[in-house]
Amino acid sequence: MQTLLHKLHVIFTEPAIRKRVLFVLGALVIFRALAAIPIPGVDHAVLTQFFDNNQFLGLLNIFSGGGLSNLSIVMLGVGPFITASIIMQLLTVMSPKLKSLYTEEGEAGRAKFTQYSRMLTLPLAILQAFGFLTLLKSQGVILESLSTFEFIVNVILVVTGSVLLMWIGELVTEYGIGNGVSILIFSGIVASLPATASQLLFSYDPSQLPLYVGFLIVALGIIFAVVVMTEAERPVPITYAKQSRGGATYGSSQSYLPMRLNQAGVIPIIFALSIILFPQMVLNILSAFQFTWVDTANAVVTDFLNNQVAYGATYFVLVFLFTYFYTAVTFDPDAVSKNLQRSGGFIPGIRPGGQTAEYLGNLVTRLTLVGALFLGVIAVLPVLIQIATNQQGLAIGGTAVLIVVSVVLDLIRRLDAQISMREY
Repeated sequence: MQTLLHKLHVIFTEPAIRKRVLFVLGALVIFRALAAIPIPGVDHAVLTQFFDNNQFLGLLNIFSGGGLSNLSIVMLGVGPFITASIIMQLLTVMSPKLKSLYTEEGEAGRAKFTQYSRMLTLPLAILQAFGFLTLLKSQGVILESLSTFEFIVNVILVVTGSVLLMWIGELVTEYGIGNGVSILIFSGIVASLPATASQLLFSYDPSQLPLYVGFLIVALGIIFAVVVMTEAERPVPITYAKQSRGGATYGSSQSYLPMRLNQAGVIPIIFALSIILFPQMVLNILSAFQFTWVDTANAVVTDFLNNQVAYGATYFVLVFLFTYFYTAVTFDPDAVSKNLQRSGGFIPGIRPGGQTAEYLGNLVTRLTLVGALFLGVIAVLPVLIQIATNQQGLAIGGTAVLIVVSVVLDLIRRLDAQISMREY
């Protein structure tokens, strides 16, 4: 308790940390204000009914940070930016030049890579806004009386809102604490908790008490498991050889390289959901051109999203694959091996250079297997319980718990790092 109070004291008394925390809070206030501004011409009664009958919208609402539930000007949230980031990450596999830019050119290369993602976000936001608003208009959610000009204005508003959120997320990453995009998604999930709690209270049925208790136990179990697995690491011992500096000889020293069990964090979950939602987004865009096969394809995709077994299996496989993919992109054994060799460090019993890179590669593959299986199981566990209990909305809740816990742990870790920097 004293440690917690001490950390809170440092956060609010240290000007640099306080400035970063207040910047994040200010950005979230702006985001929530934007999420409360609806676009013109919405029939809210039809929207509520349409939202309740479409699981696709419930999943998409996670990325919008809750802005989709009332068709706000930020209804797309950071979805287009996430989609652009996924496309760019996939292109690194096919383009050696892009891979070199991302992995070998340091901060300047990553900044340029992120700039490409930003540039790709705009056309994706335009396509998604046009397709989604067209779908809503065809379903009567947006009034048919809207003129073409008013419809175009709505598209511009939604695109501007999405680009603005991307910019706010980048500012939070640079001037605040944590990953800005993840924090925006996190804030939207947390903002929906009061409404969810009130809905549970008003619909409370004493006969369902064991079911509520079971859900609570599962939620607490997921939170505990996510915390343990996120913090778990495999320390790799590192020995630094004797070095001579300025005529003085320094003895060898011991350290360790922390290898996290789940190095990808919550990113595979976000990527997997984006891929699952992508076909529906494309069909929404194509529906504006009234192709005869679009309605059939739309029905197939909708049936897939409503089929818990198919949806859960696909979700698990995508989370598993993206965990490996993102770990491979962000962790380069060859680069780590070269850095160790340059600094005079080596792993006891392993020769520096190629053998060290091979050892680290094999180790991260084994660790990622555990992390990928864990993320996949935790992701589909709520879906399995939903199949068993026939309670709607739990699958979305499980994904939300994963994102919230992971973001909170990341924020705590970054705050601890900021506090440690200023105490020493």
